[in-house]
Amino acid sequence: MPLSFWKSREKPEPLPGEDMVGYFEPSVVLEGKMSVTTGMIRLNSNFKGEIASQGTVVIADQGEVEATVQAKVVSVAGKVRGNIHAEERLEIKEHGVVLGEIYTRVLVVEPGGYFEGQCHMPTEAAGKQSADDSSAKDQPHRPA
Repeated sequence: MPLSFWKSREKPEPLPGEDMVGYFEPSVVLEGKMSVTTGMIRLNSNFKGEIASQGTVVIADQGEVEATVQAKVVSVAGKVRGNIHAEERLEIKEHGVVLGEIYTRVLVVEPGGYFEGQCHMPTEAAGKQSADDSSAKDQPHRPA
């Protein structure tokens, strides 16, 4: 059974292929460090601190987060102030706001979404080039 705090009787639905492991609705204020080993967590409340997840983190439309967020997938329809590390994908929805540095392979910003900060997007070619450069530095220079 997921951990939940919500006002309405309407429970949020998890994304396809994932189990809902927690959801927090408006009027809940949380502070601290949250770790999620699998599944989806949905925040439609206030959170301050640090979030680490092996699954999906959804910041719903009334969610306000001031934190460092690390997850496979992050979806923002509310507001996030802080750094986001999305291993696979970061989505900023129509009214979503992200203020801070982001690190992700795929960034999707819907019309009406807002992002202010720096975006770092690693690529396979950049990773390979860095590895090639570092191995070349380890080799002694030999004149031709």
